[in-house]
Amino acid sequence: MDSLPISPLRVPLKKADLNQMLGLLRLSWKLQNDSAYQQLVAAELPDSAKFIPANAAVMMGYDFHLSDAGPRLIEINTNAGGAALALRACRGESQLTPSLQRRLKMMFAREWQDFCAGARPLRRLVIVDENPAQQALFPEMQLFASWLATAGVEVQIADPGELVADGRGVSFAGKPVDMIYNRHCDFYLEDAAMSGIRSAYLNRKLCLTPNPFVYGQLADKRRLTLWCQAEKMTELGLNRAEVELLQRIIPRSRLLGDLDAEQVWAERKQLVLKPVARYGSKGVLLGKGMSHKRFAELEPALTLVQDLVPPSQLADDEGNSFKVDLRLYAWRDRSLGIAARLYQGQVTNMRTPGGGFAAVELV
Repeated sequence: MDSLPISPLRVPLKKADLNQMLGLLRLSWKLQNDSAYQQLVAAELPDSAKFIPANAAVMMGYDFHLSDAGPRLIEINTNAGGAALALRACRGESQLTPSLQRRLKMMFAREWQDFCAGARPLRRLVIVDENPAQQALFPEMQLFASWLATAGVEVQIADPGELVADGRGVSFAGKPVDMIYNRHCDFYLEDAAMSGIRSAYLNRKLCLTPNPFVYGQLADKRRLTLWCQAEKMTELGLNRAEVELLQRIIPRSRLLGDLDAEQVWAERKQLVLKPVARYGSKGVLLGKGMSHKRFAELEPALTLVQDLVPPSQLADDEGNSFKVDLRLYAWRDRSLGIAARLYQGQVTNMRTPGGGFAAVELV
């Protein structure tokens, strides 16, 4: 883990801004569990995301930019990597504290209890990603595995192709798997490599966390277009303060297919365009640098058009300037911690010298 980027800088954050972020977290949990909300978004979801599991989703990530008027939600992630590194950076320690390790282990234990109603203890868990040993955060997966092993859980890290999976369940190396901690970015389990896991999940033979249901309720970027509509959110029973929070904290977000393409093109320098079901910066286009040819290639029904909220800036003692992205890590409606990601260039990355995860300091 020490080879991974932790910045020495500290990012100031107003307590009032943090309170808004936490309010958004709690409100999203409320929406996720509201049957009327679930029915409203169901029409846009594949079958895998309409299935409601008994468990929630570990390691959610809420990403914000800070504007002069306060925090703005950029996106929500259901498989937010870097949590161990980020929480370490926040505490300025080489390892996570024992109390935080206990909280993280408790989170996985609760997911399992919710899934099986306490019928038996969690015995075997697999952390799944595509070619995990080649992933930049593979050391973090190893750290999670070591923590969970101290709780008596047998943990492996595997590519989905190493599993035997179908509607009867999942096994690895001939042993049945109880739970998968899913770091794979096929959020709706649509790839052929994930089809066996999908069958086991839908047949309730596998505890999958995070899962397609939570992704569909919160992280599919089409949800942002709904949350921006005050009238619809009021019809769902949100009170005035909750609706105002959504209006304030979410940049105006619409689907390209609902807009006049010529007007979007004319206003492109103030916009960012994103695919609705991709992760991180994959496929994100800043309007000011987009060619007309690339714009014409976008799929209108699956492209989010969002008002651009530039990231805030932070300089080090040498005058090097870094863009700032804030990530709130969460489980259910609880915050696990908040950290900043410092970078240069167009999108968040962990390769900028002097950048990486940084501690947040309340002011």
